[in-house]
Amino acid sequence: MSIHPDNSRAQLRWKTRWVLRRNRILGSAAFQQWAAKTPIFRTIARRKAARQFDLIAGFVYTQIVYACVQSGLIGYLREGARTANEIGTFAKLDKGATDRLLRAGAALDIVESPQPGLWTLGETGAALSANEGAMAMIRHHVLLYRDLADPMALLGQPRGEKSALSQFWTYASERNGNGGDSQPYSELMAATQPMVWHQILPKYDFSRHSRMLDIGGGSGAFAEAVAAIAPELELAIFDLPEVVPLARDRFGGTPLAQRIAVHPGSFKLDPIPPGHDLVTLVRILHDHDDVVVEGLLPKIYQALPAGGRLLIVEPMAETKGAQAMGDAYFGLYLWAMGSGRPRSARENRQMLEKAGFSSVREISTDLPIIARALVAIK
Repeated sequence: MSIHPDNSRAQLRWKTRWVLRRNRILGSAAFQQWAAKTPIFRTIARRKAARQFDLIAGFVYTQIVYACVQSGLIGYLREGARTANEIGTFAKLDKGATDRLLRAGAALDIVESPQPGLWTLGETGAALSANEGAMAMIRHHVLLYRDLADPMALLGQPRGEKSALSQFWTYASERNGNGGDSQPYSELMAATQPMVWHQILPKYDFSRHSRMLDIGGGSGAFAEAVAAIAPELELAIFDLPEVVPLARDRFGGTPLAQRIAVHPGSFKLDPIPPGHDLVTLVRILHDHDDVVVEGLLPKIYQALPAGGRLLIVEPMAETKGAQAMGDAYFGLYLWAMGSGRPRSARENRQMLEKAGFSSVREISTDLPIIARALVAIK
C-alpha cells in the first residue's frame, strides 16, 4: 500500500517530504507561468523547459545523427567544404531533403555553413569523425531503436526475448545453448573497445607484470596494444571457441604469434587458465548477470597467484556527470540484450571483496563517462 504524503508524514524522512513538496510546486501550471515571467527565475525556467524538450525530442536528434553517419556524410565532409548540390548528389537526396538534413545537422552542431553556399563539419561532427568506435555504435543502434520502438512491450516480456539485440549479441544467448554467429558482435567489439581500453593504457603500469591474461579478449586488439607498451610481458587471450580464430588470424605470421597465447573456452563453464599475475576484464562484467559475475570472480581469484591483480575497465553506473549513461542508456540497452546490468564502482568493489580480494582501489581515467577502472589484489 502506498504512503499518502498528507496523513503519513511521521513515516517519511525529511528529504522525501521536501521532494514531494517540490514536485507539487513544480507540477503546478500556475507556478511555471509565474517563474517564466519573473526575472530572477526566468533563466532557470527556460533551461528547465529546454531540458524537458530535449527529453521529448531526443529520439529525433539521435536519428538525425544516424542519418549523417549512415549516409556517409560525416566522412564526406571531413575532406573539406561542399556545396548543397554536391552533398545531395553524394547522399542521393533531392534538394529539399538535402536542405532539411543539413539544417537539422547544423542545429545539432554536426555540420555548419561557414560561408553562404558551402557546408562542412561542425565542431561536434569533426570530433565524431575521428571516433570510429562511436560511429560504429551509432550504426549499430538501429537494432536498439527497433527494440525500443515499444518500450513497454520490451519491458513487459522476459529480458531479451525475441529482441534484435539478443540476436546480435549471440554470446548472451549461450544460456539457451545457442552460441550463434560471433562475427558481427566481434567486429563491433573490435571497433568500439579501443574507446574503453585507451582510458587505461597510460594509467596503469603493465610492465610490472610478467604474464597477463585478457578474458573475453576477442580478436586481440587490447592484448596487441598492451604488447606495444610492455615489450617483456607475456600475454594470453581467453575467449569462446568461435571467437579465438579471429585472434589467431590477427597475429598469424607476426612476431606476436609467439608471444600471445590463445585459449579457447567459456568463463561461465571452464576454469580460468592459471599462471598469470595479471588478469584483465575490459567491458566484460556489465554485460553479464550477477550470477555469472559471482561465479567468475572467485574463479579468477583462485587462478591468480598471491599478490596477483585483476584489472576491470568498463563504463560504470553512478559516474558523476554521466548518471544517464549508466542506468538510463546501459540499463535499457542491456535489458534489450537480455544479459547484464549497469553496476557502480561501489557494487563492483563489493562483489570483488565477496570473491576474496583483499584490496580494491580505483584508477582515475581521463574520461570516466567512457570507462572507469578498478584494480583488485589477491
